[in-house]
Amino acid sequence: MALPDQVLLSDLLHHRVRCDQGLDHGPGVMAWMHPPVHRLLGWVSRPSALRNSRDVWRLDQWCGLSDQEVFAKGPPAVADAITLERLPTLMEADLVDRHGERLGQIADLAFVPATGAILHYLVSRSDPRLPGSSRWRLTPDRIVDQQPGLVSTALTSLDDLPLSRASVRQDFLRRSRGWRDQIQQMGDRAGERLEGWLDEPPWDAPGWAADDNGSRQDPERDWDQQQPRDDLRDQEDQDFDDPLDGWDEPDWGQEPVKRPAPRSHRRSAPSPRDSVLDRDRQEDFDPDPWV
Repeated sequence: MALPDQVLLSDLLHHRVRCDQGLDHGPGVMAWMHPPVHRLLGWVSRPSALRNSRDVWRLDQWCGLSDQEVFAKGPPAVADAITLERLPTLMEADLVDRHGERLGQIADLAFVPATGAILHYLVSRSDPRLPGSSRWRLTPDRIVDQQPGLVSTALTSLDDLPLSRASVRQDFLRRSRGWRDQIQQMGDRAGERLEGWLDEPPWDAPGWAADDNGSRQDPERDWDQQQPRDDLRDQEDQDFDDPLDGWDEPDWGQEPVKRPAPRSHRRSAPSPRDSVLDRDRQEDFDPDPWV
């Protein structure tokens, strides 16, 4: 079974180890490495949670890889957990800049299975156990000094390193930065076009004429300035077209006819008392008192 060209240590430790005898030796728990030359020598698995012993595997014993298991040939070396904790390693070491300030923590590494050479380390700014956190790629040539639990570099910030995996927040910041640059470019282009439109002269439309200074004027708008007032007084006797010609003048002498207001209901029949009063008024009325 062919091995991949490049593997992450976290992917190797997530698989369970099965030997050529078909025995399950449990999942991987730590790496066995030689930090001065940046090389991975093997890994350690935990066969049982009740025992304090660990199984140590050399990297050349790795012969195959599946979705959930790592196949190894030959028996492992048995060691206790206290002895393995004394092995030198750069995993979970703090990364500091040129001023000695902490930048992050080494969370993972990529290596070549055939030789064990470490290609680069992956640095996490926060706790590497948090899911979805960002990873920056640190190559061995960027390391100035190393000691157990501490790695020194000449960096000023993590932005000096290439980003290997972006978190949701980092991805959003990167995209928002790109959107802001695009909006700025669109605003600059719109401003340049607007300045070009303002600098261009008006279009050559019919009815527009240029004066002595070269500016264009509307003759109908500036008619009062072009036509003197004295000429208007001399032309008072001329016949101009009256806009009211053809309109019928209303007969203002006739009074409007008053129409009786519509009756909302019928008039009720006069009572006998009202009839008597009307008859007395007609008898007392004298049309000509001088006769």
